[in-house]
Amino acid sequence: MKANMTGPVADPGSVQHEEKTAPAGAMQRRTLLAASGTLLASPAIAAFPERPVRIIVPWSPGALLDVVTRAIAQAMSATLGQSVIVENRPGATGAVGAEAVARATPDGSTLVAANAETHAINPLLYRRLPYDAVRDFTPVCLFTRAPFALVAGPSRGFTSLQALIDAAKAKPGAVSFASWGAGSTSRLTMELLLRDRGIEMLHVPFVAQAPAITAVMGGQVDAMFLTAGGGEAAARDGKVKVLAVSSAQRIPLLPQTPTLRESGIPVEGGNWFALMGPARMPAEVARRLAEATAEAMQNPSVLEVCRVQAADPITGTPEELASFIAEDRARWAEVINALKLQLD
Repeated sequence: MKANMTGPVADPGSVQHEEKTAPAGAMQRRTLLAASGTLLASPAIAAFPERPVRIIVPWSPGALLDVVTRAIAQAMSATLGQSVIVENRPGATGAVGAEAVARATPDGSTLVAANAETHAINPLLYRRLPYDAVRDFTPVCLFTRAPFALVAGPSRGFTSLQALIDAAKAKPGAVSFASWGAGSTSRLTMELLLRDRGIEMLHVPFVAQAPAITAVMGGQVDAMFLTAGGGEAAARDGKVKVLAVSSAQRIPLLPQTPTLRESGIPVEGGNWFALMGPARMPAEVARRLAEATAEAMQNPSVLEVCRVQAADPITGTPEELASFIAEDRARWAEVINALKLQLD
């Protein structure tokens, strides 16, 4: 799979600071499903899994990654013939949950629902990260990508992206934006927009998307990038105005909302989600888990969750995930270096 899903995208001349094409579907699913017979015949995984599989989500309950992972876990249980349990371990922009999996027994019974923060961005921002994003993990597969929506709350009555930009230009630092962490994709996507437009806004970080969007809806913070599904839900309730989406094209969930590129801003942003196990997990087990995930991504209930959340279901192999993360980390490195960001 050749995937350029959610890393930063911007014209070279405009990026001096920063989730889309992920052809994964049919061919990868056929490859994985065709391989399943061979995998099941392998003595190394003949009895796998012998006990429940636990997927650690390093974010709070209700976050997009949590919602999609829970749907996938339920579908995977039927394929694996064993319970698949989801456990939330939020904290430190995903580092707490990722570390727990890095220290787990590498038998396939403990996985992490990883994303750009845990495995592409954190290693670039934190010198004392409690895990090595490459050496401490075994890739399994990608399963979702998700674009962002830029929303504005009632504090200033912005009805368009240009209105927000004009206000920020008129009074540098007076307009504020929220994110779910200083090193989050939410914050970095906004930084790209600011750099491209040559404007300044006040960053107000929160520990998760839920309290961040609550502050925007309540008028304490002016705007933020959040998952497109979350933005659509808040807008449907009349609590925010969706100004733009960060995808390459308009998305079905928000068909009337223009992309940033339509407004002349060469920026794309979002996130990707993947399963990973501890280092030294047997390759046969990783491939068996990838095959089970591929089956889950065809389950109607999983597809409906993805549709409602504006998340694109994707599949792939462990090898493809390893290559993708390396490419994504390199893309974010350009952004972070341009921003001169370092968080410890």
